[in-house]
Amino acid sequence: MSRRGVLVAGGAGYIGSHTTVELIEAGYEVIVVDNFSNSDASSLEGVAKITGVKPIFVEADCCDKEAMRKVFEEYDFDSVIHFAAFKAVGESVAEPLKYYRNNLLSFVNILELMVEYGRHNVVFSSSATVYGDADVLPVTELTPRKPATSPYGNTKQMSEDILRDMTTATETLNGIALRYFNPIGAHPSAQIGELPRGVPNNLVPYITQTAAGIRECLSIFGGDYPTPDGSCLRDYIDVVDLAKAHVVAINRMVEGRSKSRYEVFNIGTGSPVSVFELVRGFEQANNLKLNYKVAARRAGDVTAVWADTTLANEELGWRAERELCDTLRSAWEWEKNVRRIK
Repeated sequence: MSRRGVLVAGGAGYIGSHTTVELIEAGYEVIVVDNFSNSDASSLEGVAKITGVKPIFVEADCCDKEAMRKVFEEYDFDSVIHFAAFKAVGESVAEPLKYYRNNLLSFVNILELMVEYGRHNVVFSSSATVYGDADVLPVTELTPRKPATSPYGNTKQMSEDILRDMTTATETLNGIALRYFNPIGAHPSAQIGELPRGVPNNLVPYITQTAAGIRECLSIFGGDYPTPDGSCLRDYIDVVDLAKAHVVAINRMVEGRSKSRYEVFNIGTGSPVSVFELVRGFEQANNLKLNYKVAARRAGDVTAVWADTTLANEELGWRAERELCDTLRSAWEWEKNVRRIK
């Protein structure tokens, strides 16, 4: 199998498209699989504009095992990155079975096919939600996982366990779970970025849509948390920095540098930022004012979480590099480009 071939499941999505760019620029041949359930074909056009390379694309649902089998039979790759999951905390609380069916079955199918077809390396798109409302901050990879506060978080915990168990049982399989904190921003080219369907579930697209006049008002969920300014604290990581972490994770496995067949790394900045601070930072970075209000707390949200990234810094040789103000500018440039705003 080609050590330079990577299957990116969910590669037309927000993080998937940025990772596809970084993989292509690192010399990998990328095969993207996506069913456009929460993405758009325009992201692949953006990838081609940035890189000059149009990735191989197969429209398929990772929950359809026979469709995925055709991908494994037809294309030459040794590594897989799994992004093909639903990701809205609130929606998962309202529709748990939708999340359990999609997020778990898609991953199980890929792992079964990897073993069947002798593909060796997989990066799993995990999340800081596995830590829940942690007792001690910042969280390290050894911080105990708390019971999930949402079905979405539970699917991430369960998928990590599935990957750990499969790498234990399968000598030919290597896995790395990257626990993302809060990805934000867009590619500096403004050719790709976050493009949610309908009402955004994440904060920054709601901010940019409010700035663009698409949303009348930004709701900040909860102003009475036990934090310095009453809003939640998060670790906001630039999506390009996050994408680069996937490349170094693939490199680590391809080059045989993993210290065990299953590894976990936090991918964040290590710096907590409150929701109010993020809103003010966006206003300052882009010289504009937002209409916002404080609303009731949202089900499934934790008070505060941010990363200790020492392990990723030392073992992967990766660290977050982009400044928050630049990230928030990139988010607005992307929104303006999508909406044709001057």
